[in-house]
Amino acid sequence: MSRPPRHAGASRPSVTLGGLTVALSVRIPAEYGDRTRGRLVRPARAHGMPARAAEVVAGMSRAVVATGFGGPEVLAVVDVDDALPREGEVVIEVRASGVNPADLKSYDGTFGTDPSTLPKRLGFEVSGVVSEVGPGVEGWSVGDAVIAYRVTGGYAERLVVPVDDVFAKPSALSFEQGAGLMLVGVTAAHLLDATGVSAGDTVLLHGASGGVGAMAVQLLVARGARVLGTASSGRREAVRALGAEPVGYGPGLADRVRALAQGGVDVALDTVGTDEAVDVSLELVADRSRIASVAAFRRGPGLDIRLLGGGPGADPGTRVRSAARAELLDLVADGRLGVELDRAFALDDVRGAHEHVAAGRARGKVVLVP
Repeated sequence: MSRPPRHAGASRPSVTLGGLTVALSVRIPAEYGDRTRGRLVRPARAHGMPARAAEVVAGMSRAVVATGFGGPEVLAVVDVDDALPREGEVVIEVRASGVNPADLKSYDGTFGTDPSTLPKRLGFEVSGVVSEVGPGVEGWSVGDAVIAYRVTGGYAERLVVPVDDVFAKPSALSFEQGAGLMLVGVTAAHLLDATGVSAGDTVLLHGASGGVGAMAVQLLVARGARVLGTASSGRREAVRALGAEPVGYGPGLADRVRALAQGGVDVALDTVGTDEAVDVSLELVADRSRIASVAAFRRGPGLDIRLLGGGPGADPGTRVRSAARAELLDLVADGRLGVELDRAFALDDVRGAHEHVAAGRARGKVVLVP
């Protein structure tokens, strides 16, 4: 992908230090305080004479920020200062950044409109290559292919990440797939953990073809559960290929599920948050503690079902989700878990990527590629 040169045509102020001319770059302040660096660049010698001037250019890279609250039109790609890795951190040269509905909610008003949070960096998961290793870091080397989650500001070319959130990228996954594994994976794992799914359970999964849903199908199958997954007519074969029994949503859903599961439904997992998903779950599952949703934050309160994630009053599941990361990687390594990609967008087309996700057109994971 072509990219316009950075700082093209920009002039820099200069000072003279001991006969050495130093040009200073004008920099956008970083989120990382005073951890930014400058690097000395000496020009080539001309006509056999030694170069006398050097330019101190602040290390800079590009990242996405939300400049306000609203739709994708508030997103911008800006130059940011590169931060130095501190003790226990590595720098990742980002190859792909996962796009998730939570990213859109961070600036569309769902999670509030506090102006003090602007400009807001986006992105919770990335894949890439280690380019620098901070003090005291062991087990990681420059050039290692990695996945990182949970991060802040993952829509970027370069990112400083604590090593506790960095994992070796499985060779079975591309960088694009790796960037789409973790957030949906830990969300799905949280659904299973919260409802105590075990081998032999019959599970109704609402939204089985979505990002979280497709991951949940694979985790449920790996755990030995029977999965009945709702999907549109065009996505039912994809759901079947993952190991679930597809069932069409819409009027009559409860009756269609009863016909398939004559022994009853033990667990209902909701990834879509529709009234249908909530009502059918309540109708079919007697034990409300075994109904969980990551989306029904409007209907869910007061119904005694499990609400999970970042919504109001929901269980964030921090411990469960953190522990699930290693489980996901083990399942990938065993060939029992995969990531379906929908489309990769250039970082410069972040607005297009968010419009694509907001319109519900994604059939798998969407990622940004710097």
